[in-house]
Amino acid sequence: MDREGTLVRSIYYGSIGSEATERLLERFGHEGSFLLRDSETLQGAYCLCVRKAPFVHTYRLMRFADGWCLQHSGVGLRGFGTLEALIEGYRRAAASDVRIPPLTVPLDKTQLQYISPGQVFVYMETCGGGSSSSSIC
Repeated sequence: MDREGTLVRSIYYGSIGSEATERLLERFGHEGSFLLRDSETLQGAYCLCVRKAPFVHTYRLMRFADGWCLQHSGVGLRGFGTLEALIEGYRRAAASDVRIPPLTVPLDKTQLQYISPGQVFVYMETCGGGSSSSSIC
């Protein structure tokens, strides 16, 4: 992850599970919000999770000799040199070219803070008037 760009580092949540991911995206995300996490079933792979109500869709990202690709039925294998390039490539892709929900809003983990080891999150959002609000998931 150290060699990846700012976008990937800001949306990479590590080894959180699929249920925690769904709760995060449902509670703090919007249509098209997305994040990156470790795959629970395949070591070294990542999952790109995207909110498209009423579901959170998950796509496995696999590393190959020449880079990364999104592995999903209905999505052609297209290689990218980095995870950041892959995500940006799918963000720019026309909806007709790709069969995944649009990646519109990165769920930036710097806006979330762990408040306990049990993975309870607080979302810190600064309002336009200078006050702040928080919600607990």
